[in-house]
Amino acid sequence: MSPEKIWLSSPHMGGTEQHFVNEAFNDNWIAPLGPNVTEFENTLQEFLGQDKYVAALSSGTAAIHLGLILLGVQHGDEVICQSMTFSASANPILYLGALPIFVDSEVATWNICPIALEEAIKDRLRLGKKPKAIISVHLYGMPYLVEEIQAVALKYNIPVLEDSAEALGSSYKGRNCGTFGNFGVLSFNGNKIITTSGGGALIAPSSKMKDKTVFLATQARDNAPHYQHSEIGYNYRLSNVCAGIGRGQMQVLQKHIKARREMNAFYKTLFSDKKGVQLLQEPNEDFFSNYWLTVLTIDPSLAKGKNSEDLRLALEKERIESRPVWKPMHLQPLFQNYPYYGNKVCETLFQNGLCLPSGSNLNHDNKMRIALAINNYFNS
Repeated sequence: MSPEKIWLSSPHMGGTEQHFVNEAFNDNWIAPLGPNVTEFENTLQEFLGQDKYVAALSSGTAAIHLGLILLGVQHGDEVICQSMTFSASANPILYLGALPIFVDSEVATWNICPIALEEAIKDRLRLGKKPKAIISVHLYGMPYLVEEIQAVALKYNIPVLEDSAEALGSSYKGRNCGTFGNFGVLSFNGNKIITTSGGGALIAPSSKMKDKTVFLATQARDNAPHYQHSEIGYNYRLSNVCAGIGRGQMQVLQKHIKARREMNAFYKTLFSDKKGVQLLQEPNEDFFSNYWLTVLTIDPSLAKGKNSEDLRLALEKERIESRPVWKPMHLQPLFQNYPYYGNKVCETLFQNGLCLPSGSNLNHDNKMRIALAINNYFNS
């Protein structure tokens, strides 16, 4: 009999989610509005702080799309985007008929490189095209170089859409990720640190901007007794049922963060004696990562020929899921003809990188199976 599969990052319920879902059914709030939506948003706002306002949406992708609209991005505009990210960061640029401009990573956090970012801005300005927005991502829960990126954005007066889909609970200098940009984005997909089954949120700077987000997310219906529409709207609001799951998940968010960080510490010990292996770690005490996923790189020249793909296959044989890191957007068939600025940092990370099982629900036996499989691979 095969052992139970160990997943990369599976949903982890806290126990009270069903209570809030049942309330939605009992009160017949089976719609994209209701008390669960309101309370979920309020809880997120309280957690994030910084006088931010949260609009709960159907996905993080929807949040990026609406964030770009609220920043005024239109057909033909250019939007700078971190190349090493999930495609959902970049796809909404194309939804609007805008052009993505991709930028390389830096080695400390694997996130958007401020030097390459400024190079990209200068070159686009030289060509007569000032970028309309910058999408910067906290990859795998690791905060990007906040001050450096903000400095470049302010220098050229370009707003930042902060993609914190993987970084709920991460912070920089004690301030929560998602609150640094002009708008922020969260995801509650099934593999995230908390989930609403599917879902996301846009973090707005004011109640006015939140109201505008909700307006656009509910088909942009004008204030009239009949259905009247003066601009394009979208069906992007989170349902009251899914928000009930989110309310229960918020009660265990800190426990999930603690468990993810403990998984990272487990891997740090496990790989401490393995040459050529490097984990993505907080650069200094200013950075606090939720370690949504623990990721590593393996340099075959230092690891006696061992590499990330062979490790992935070795884990797969033991029914342990791992996954290559995000393939940079400028290498993707969909995006390969768009401009790219930087060197090959993100390409090297993709070539040598691997995401390891990091769920908050992994137990001692799971860890022992993972350790055995990894040690067997490196000792073979």
